[in-house]
Amino acid sequence: MIIGVPKEIKNNENRVALTPAGTQELIKRGHRVLVQKTAGVGSGFSDEEYVSAGAKLAADAAEVFGAAEMIIKVKEPVEPEYKLIRKDQLVFTYFHFASYEPLAKAMIASGAVCLAYETVERADGSLPLLIPMSEVAGRMSIQEGAKYLEKPLKGRGILLGGVPGVHPARVLILGGGVVGTNAAKIAAGMGADVTIMDVNIDRLRYLDDVMPTNVRTLVSSEYAIRAIIKETDLIIGGVLIPGAKAPKLITRDMLKTMRPGTVLVDVAVDQGGCIETCRPTTHEDPTYVIDDIVHYCVANMPGAVPYTSTLALTNATLPYAIKLANMGWKRAAQENADLRDGLNVINGEVVYKAVADAFSLPYTDVMKFL
Repeated sequence: MIIGVPKEIKNNENRVALTPAGTQELIKRGHRVLVQKTAGVGSGFSDEEYVSAGAKLAADAAEVFGAAEMIIKVKEPVEPEYKLIRKDQLVFTYFHFASYEPLAKAMIASGAVCLAYETVERADGSLPLLIPMSEVAGRMSIQEGAKYLEKPLKGRGILLGGVPGVHPARVLILGGGVVGTNAAKIAAGMGADVTIMDVNIDRLRYLDDVMPTNVRTLVSSEYAIRAIIKETDLIIGGVLIPGAKAPKLITRDMLKTMRPGTVLVDVAVDQGGCIETCRPTTHEDPTYVIDDIVHYCVANMPGAVPYTSTLALTNATLPYAIKLANMGWKRAAQENADLRDGLNVINGEVVYKAVADAFSLPYTDVMKFL
């Protein structure tokens, strides 16, 4: 199979979908890998490293998309790439379709086979291709939140961990999944006063057992959220419903009950956000203020630490990419339920129900194609 790795063009997206080591593993199995020139430079991988691994370099994205049977990306295609994607081409990347209708309709029109990292799901309900980036984003959310609590950046002017004799910042984490757990680890390590909220009492019991003493757990409800946000300095939104829009847990009217300079970091922005006033921002212009509340809603947070993110992502995606290349997407999906769940759009039809429901589009059972 010919596998194409284009250069990411989303704002400040420095990750690349495949490392030289991953390239070599695919080539060892008899596949061809076409990498766009400078695609890996932002992550610290030179063109020479890809060539040494056996890849061929392409001058531009059009050459990559034009030749490849399977495209491996990091972020969803953006508008200049829509026209490059063709019928029956397999595109393996993060799509987050439910949060952006124009992308969904463009991929339906393309006739491509869209396999989304974020909906590849194991039998136990875990999301193996979302986990590594959720780990990065969860840890980064505290790093960024602590920075934007500084007064020159319009925050409350509070040090996350406090100092002897001064109370540390109060951090509220919405969601006890991968993002929330990783956010809590970093916030607790920095000395903050942390509360994790979730609707799953079993998950809260687990977190209560493994987290340090400065982390508390609380069952999530609108009443409880409204009560706690009045005394919170940093709020992390880390709620995920696979393939669907995130629920709005922080509403516009709640902002007026928060203290001026409170910081909101919505890690769920890729899925529409769990904060009503959230809108996607970029690393170039990451924040905005509404009702004196600082919003940080960067949609590709891990793109700011591309070396770590690229290695973590390739570690997770490579085994699946090898299956797809060796077997083709149809046989791979027939034999592997994880990949079957990753299929979102096939030849103009939506085969993932949450995406169809998000935009009232016709839904087709994926088994029609398998």
